[in-house]
Amino acid sequence: MFKGSFVALVTPHEANGAFSEKKFRELIEFQIENGTHGIVPCGCTGEAATMTHDEQKRMIRICVETVNKRVPVVAGTGSNNTTEAVNLTRAAKKCGADGALLITPYYNKPTPEGQFRHYELVAREVDIPIMLYNVPSRTGISMLPSTVARLSKIDNIVAIKEASGCMEQVSRILSLCDIGVLSGDDANTLPMMAIGATGVVSVAANIIPKQVVEMVDLALNKNYDAARLAHLKLMPIFKGLFIETNPIPVKTALSLMGKIEANWRLPLCEMESGNLAKFKEIIREAGLI
Repeated sequence: MFKGSFVALVTPHEANGAFSEKKFRELIEFQIENGTHGIVPCGCTGEAATMTHDEQKRMIRICVETVNKRVPVVAGTGSNNTTEAVNLTRAAKKCGADGALLITPYYNKPTPEGQFRHYELVAREVDIPIMLYNVPSRTGISMLPSTVARLSKIDNIVAIKEASGCMEQVSRILSLCDIGVLSGDDANTLPMMAIGATGVVSVAANIIPKQVVEMVDLALNKNYDAARLAHLKLMPIFKGLFIETNPIPVKTALSLMGKIEANWRLPLCEMESGNLAKFKEIIREAGLI
């Protein structure tokens, strides 16, 4: 089930910081209309770190309801508190999510054995397909390929969103086990797919869903010449979306496209003026505004 272009969906906010359900539903429809293979709410791009658990559960429920089985919903339910991760994952299953995305525990920096026990417990307590999420730039620690291989032996741990940016890491994972691997960084999607990854959990798909789907489909169909051309064409957007901390640029782009208001929850805020000018030029050249 974890194959193709999955969008790491942003969370639209009102000026007062409240969650905009209307805009959220509209963003989901925009994704489905443009062929996105799956929706991932409440991840890092969705600013889950600023949500209460009740807000997170509500967003997952609304996402599942809006999608209405048209594509898979993989809900972000990770935490650095294992009990909280279990409870959020259990809530996601109750809401009807098709899978759960769990980030490596952050801040407390568990050992490989601690990481294994964390994921093992969640998988044992909640019978739902689980996608691991390795993003050392956010968590301060990386998962070893050997840990991923151990976890892949658990029946409902079926994929990993790999955002280390290291092709050797991806190669080691794929050589040690048959877990599904998806890119966690748009710029690395095609290189990772060339060595066996099956897709991406994409930030860029928020603003160019059709183009990301097309590139991923080309790679899945082994049409690498055309996929390479698509990748190179999209690279300025892929890089521009990280000119500042994600999701500041992507929400800025969606605002300029007229899809949401440019609002974040602190400690995130609007783009610095110099970066904003550069970013506007990138998305203008891409024909998005």
